[in-house]
Amino acid sequence: MTISEATPSGAMAFYSAFDDFDTWKRALQAQLPKLEVIHSSEITRPADIHYVLAWKPPQDFFSGMTNLRLIVNLGAGVDSLVQRRDLPPGIPITRLADPQMARMMAGFVLFSVLRHARDIPYFEQAQRRGEWAYRHPRSPEDIRVAVLGLGQLGAKAAHELQRQGFKVLGWSRSAAQIEGVECLSGLDTLDTVLEQADIVVVMLPLTPQTIGILDRRRLERLPRGAAFINVARGALVSQAALTDLLQSGHIGGATLDVFEREPLPAEDPLWSMPNVLITPHLASVAIPSSAARQIAENIIRVSGDKSPDNIVDPARGY
Repeated sequence: MTISEATPSGAMAFYSAFDDFDTWKRALQAQLPKLEVIHSSEITRPADIHYVLAWKPPQDFFSGMTNLRLIVNLGAGVDSLVQRRDLPPGIPITRLADPQMARMMAGFVLFSVLRHARDIPYFEQAQRRGEWAYRHPRSPEDIRVAVLGLGQLGAKAAHELQRQGFKVLGWSRSAAQIEGVECLSGLDTLDTVLEQADIVVVMLPLTPQTIGILDRRRLERLPRGAAFINVARGALVSQAALTDLLQSGHIGGATLDVFEREPLPAEDPLWSMPNVLITPHLASVAIPSSAARQIAENIIRVSGDKSPDNIVDPARGY
């Protein structure tokens, strides 16, 4: 039986303040034509909902969904779905593991690292001054890039960076192995990694153990002039300390895709810093055309009383 011939019972509710409902509905129904896909604003009987596809749903979103069988997080980070009070007990949460998302993230990280490695912010500022300011390029193998977080996305990004010739250090809470990457693990090694990094890339999951992990003391471990890239979650980092260190020049520049508050408030000093590039949380997003098949396969699995793939461990937060 093909996916399109499968007939899972029930309806799927969709919630996202950013993603287009009609695009996702078409992609999902191309895989499962008989699946009813309902926008959250049109739910009249929560008990009729068997599956949910959501990105950062509000509190009490799951109240009344007494027949819920599967929750699909519309992205890689699941911090907004774990440790909630409105979830029926025992409902599996899955994350998207779409190769397109990993490629998109690796591409954004590679762009960000190359931008700092080739001193592009320096040339951008010189251009605004109308100044022909030559700076000799550094060799990639002389630049140490630390990737913090070696899950599916982090491992892919670290691999791409080492393919470009950078000296890549990887750090994660638990041990990992990536060909061509020097991997360290455990909190006792984090300072050592930071102290060696010319460029640091934050790709950690947000869990109770990682909130605020990059506080002022740890950020000060970075060599003076190091570049800072965050494509994970703003709450991992002390934004006040990061701002101070950027203003003082201890951190030479930053590419920031995530923040403690999103959208970043208009009065935040980060907006006006010439050594900071700000993007609106778009380093990697789920692509409906490629992710819908994975979602459909998991719907079929749970409708057949099987465990879904890419299930999240709520205790670990990823």
